[in-house]
Amino acid sequence: MTELLQPERRIPEWIKVRAHQGENYRHLKQLVKERKLHTVCEEAQCPDLFDGWGRRSATFRILGDVCTRACRFCAVTSGRPTELDIGEPLRVADSIAELGLRHAVVTSVDRDDLRDGGAEIFARTIRAVRRRSPGTSIEVLTPDFQGHPEAIRTVAEARPDIFNHNTETVPRLYARIRPRAIFERSLELLRFVKEIEPDLITKSGVMVGLGEEKEELLEVFREMRRHSIDVLTVGQYLRPSKKHAEVVRYYRPEEFVELRQEALAMGFEHVEAGALVRSSYHADEQIPQRRKSLLAG
Repeated sequence: MTELLQPERRIPEWIKVRAHQGENYRHLKQLVKERKLHTVCEEAQCPDLFDGWGRRSATFRILGDVCTRACRFCAVTSGRPTELDIGEPLRVADSIAELGLRHAVVTSVDRDDLRDGGAEIFARTIRAVRRRSPGTSIEVLTPDFQGHPEAIRTVAEARPDIFNHNTETVPRLYARIRPRAIFERSLELLRFVKEIEPDLITKSGVMVGLGEEKEELLEVFREMRRHSIDVLTVGQYLRPSKKHAEVVRYYRPEEFVELRQEALAMGFEHVEAGALVRSSYHADEQIPQRRKSLLAG
């Protein structure tokens, strides 16, 4: 099997970050520093930082910085969270308004310690951003809420523009990479979002290079379409530290092109695929024009 192959240790030359520090980037950088704001873009050293900020798009993390899970691909600290800040939604909304963002992504750690997994804070944040920045499109990247329907409903009924939940990898690798997650539960979450709010754009993403086979990836894409997922992101897994899962191999640029073409042929409305693609990559472009009028209503 592929996952038993010797891991690749040298990052290839085509995986590069382009540091374009344009006017928008410098403005956002200054405001973040002055207001002592926290964005996942900086804290996670996102490879899309320069491109995203240049497009006036940023990702904010709510519900603290301690995760109740310990996925083997993620650098976030795991443990027992001690905070729940009910004033956070207003501060995030004020930050987004101050930054003048075109598109904002709101994500969080997993909060399995909370009865609703933090769903109400997500919903309050969406509503606060709508009030303060009606021209900003909103995407949420949520945990799985342990599959609880009412938690999912709470977020969906707040009507973000995009509801994102990542499946991350193929089912065979879940025990090793996402030991407390369930592939079917993640897909069911997004199917349920469509049932609640049919007009919402649903989105999911996967990492490659963890030991998956191509046919396994394509089957994941097909399962996503069976669950009516609209938007797909595919990016290269990059190891955060020596404590995390190793990279089995690095995909070449032409392989990402091929994966994108095959996914589009399955019926996705939008597909981003590339070595540096992450969940929020070009997220502001992922609202199909024909649906914007429906979402605006």
